[in-house]
Amino acid sequence: MYVSAPSVPFADAARVWARIGILSFGGPAAQIALMHRVLVDERKWVGEAQFLHALNFCMLLPGPEAQQLATYVGWLLHGVRGGLVAGLLFILPGMLVMLGLSVLYVTLGQVPAVEGLLFGLKAAVLVVVAEALERVGRRALGSGVARLLAVLAFAALFLFGVPFPVVVLAAGLIGYMAGRRGSTLFARAPGDAALDETPRRSSPFAILSLAVLWLAPLGLLWLLLPGSVYAEIARFFSWLAVITFGGAYAVLSYMTDVVVGSFGWMRPGEMMDALGLAETTPGPLILVTQFVGFVAAWREGGGSIGAGILGALLTTWVTFAPCFLWIFAGAPYVERLRGNRALASALAAITAAVVGVIANLGIWFGVHFLFARTVRLDAGPFDAALPDWASLDVAALALTALLGVIAWRWKVGIGWLLLIGIGLGLAVQAVL
Repeated sequence: MYVSAPSVPFADAARVWARIGILSFGGPAAQIALMHRVLVDERKWVGEAQFLHALNFCMLLPGPEAQQLATYVGWLLHGVRGGLVAGLLFILPGMLVMLGLSVLYVTLGQVPAVEGLLFGLKAAVLVVVAEALERVGRRALGSGVARLLAVLAFAALFLFGVPFPVVVLAAGLIGYMAGRRGSTLFARAPGDAALDETPRRSSPFAILSLAVLWLAPLGLLWLLLPGSVYAEIARFFSWLAVITFGGAYAVLSYMTDVVVGSFGWMRPGEMMDALGLAETTPGPLILVTQFVGFVAAWREGGGSIGAGILGALLTTWVTFAPCFLWIFAGAPYVERLRGNRALASALAAITAAVVGVIANLGIWFGVHFLFARTVRLDAGPFDAALPDWASLDVAALALTALLGVIAWRWKVGIGWLLLIGIGLGLAVQAVL
C-alpha cells in the first residue's frame, strides 16, 4: 500500500528538481541512484516501495526511464503541474548544454584541438557501449532462451538489415505468447501488489492537451512545409519516441541507420561525435537526438545556426512531449500493468532482444571508428557493412584498448572515463 505523499512545498520541490537536473550525469543508472538518495534517503518525500513501484512502471514505457521517473514522482507529489516541473527541469540543463555544444561543433569542428577531443570521446564511447552490453546482458540473459533471442536479434539487425521496430515487436510478441501460455521462460509472474485505495488521478483535459501539443506541430508542419526537413524531423522523432523501448542505446542503431543511410542528415563519424557529446552532458542520453536535429536542419538550411537551433528545439519537443503523456495517462493504472503476467513476459523478451540491439550498435560504432573504410556485404539475404582490414586505425585501436583496461581494471565512472579519453585524445592529436 502506498503511504500518503507528504506535504511538500511546491517551491522546495522545484529547487530539488533543478538540483537533480544539474547533477544528473552518468546515464540512467547514476541518475536513478541520485534520485533515490535525494528523494527517498535525504528528503523522505517518497518511500522505498513507492520509488521502486514508480521505477518499475517507467521501465515498461518507451523513452528515458530516469526522466519519466522524475516526472512520475513529481506527479505523485503535486499532480500534473508537479510532473511537468520535475520532468522539464530534468531535461533543461542538458538541453541547453547540448545546444551550446552543437553550435560549437559545427563552427569549430575542424579545429585540431576539437578533433582530438572528439577522437578521445569516440574511443571512450566504444568502451561505454561495451560496458552497457555487459551490464544489460548480465541482467537480462538469465536463460538459454533469452540468450538465443539476443543472438537472433543481433543477426537480424547486423547480417540481414531487419528494421529495429520489427525486431522489437517480434521479441515482444514471442514473450507475450509465452506469458499467455503460463511460461516463465522470460519472466516470472509478478507478485500481486496492493492497490492504492485513493490513487491520484490525472485530469483528462491535461492528457488531451499534451496529446494535442505533441501532435499539432506535426500536422501544421506537414500542411505548411510539406517535405521540409522540419516536417521530417517532427515525423521521424515522434515515431522514435513511441518505439524507444530499452533505452537510448537500444534505439541508436536504428536511428543511425535512418539518419545516416536514408535521410543523409549525418555522417557516420558525426553520430559517434553525437553520442560522445551526449555522454558529457547532464540529463537523459536520448538528448543525442537534439544534436541530430540540429545538424540536420543546419545542413539543410545551408549552414544557418538559426535553422539548426529550430531543428534542435523541434526535435527535443517531439521527443519528450510523449514521455509526459505516458506518465499522466498511465500512472493511475500502474498496478494493473504490473500484475499482468503476459506483459511482464513480453517486456522481458524485449529486454533480451535489446542486448542484441546494443551489440549491433557497438559493432557499428567500432567498425566506423576503428576502420577508415568499410565494404558492403550484399549477397542474397545478407546486408551488412564489414570492415576493410587494410584500413585499420592503429591509434584508435590502441586508445580504445587502453580505455577499456582503465574502465575494467579501476572501475572508473563514465564521467572520469570520458575525461581521460578526452585527455588522451588531445595527446594523440598533438603527437600525430
